[in-house]
Amino acid sequence: MRLLILCATLLVGATAAQAAAMSLSSPTIKPGSMLTDAQVFKGFGCEGRNISPALKWSGAPKDAKSFAITVYDPDAPTGSGWWHWVVYNIPATVTELPEGAGAADGKGLPAGAVQGRTDFGAPGFGGACPPQGDKPHRYIFTVHALKVDKLDLPPDATAALVGFMINANRLGKASFEARYGRK
Repeated sequence: MRLLILCATLLVGATAAQAAAMSLSSPTIKPGSMLTDAQVFKGFGCEGRNISPALKWSGAPKDAKSFAITVYDPDAPTGSGWWHWVVYNIPATVTELPEGAGAADGKGLPAGAVQGRTDFGAPGFGGACPPQGDKPHRYIFTVHALKVDKLDLPPDATAALVGFMINANRLGKASFEARYGRK
């Protein structure tokens, strides 16, 4: 029994250490900072430029076969948050996305990468747009290292379904948070 507990502890510790080694950064956004108009949605009463930030990651588990990116607002007054961007099937050889890669046409993404439908109802990056007068919302940018080459999902998959498949296949992740509010 002691050996079983020791093995489980070592496995959990190794997994945590492997995941802790992963990092995500952006030359566009500093962690904890306020988003600029470039990352604000154009529509729903917001007048931003709706440009996805540049993202870079490193330290992925050696067994990673692909990556996914998510941007999520847990403070949206929906009862379930708001998905602003979901990208999956990013090849394991890719470790960064340029600014603007989240355009609806997907031309800035690496070959094979797929943008899922966001809670705005369409694929592509959907910038911050919290309700006017609400406290600043948190926007959590996450890279997920996956154990599969490809998530096999229908083209109209919801962000929640993509998120489920990401979580079911994740080897590690790294995140940072930024904020945005409207007066």
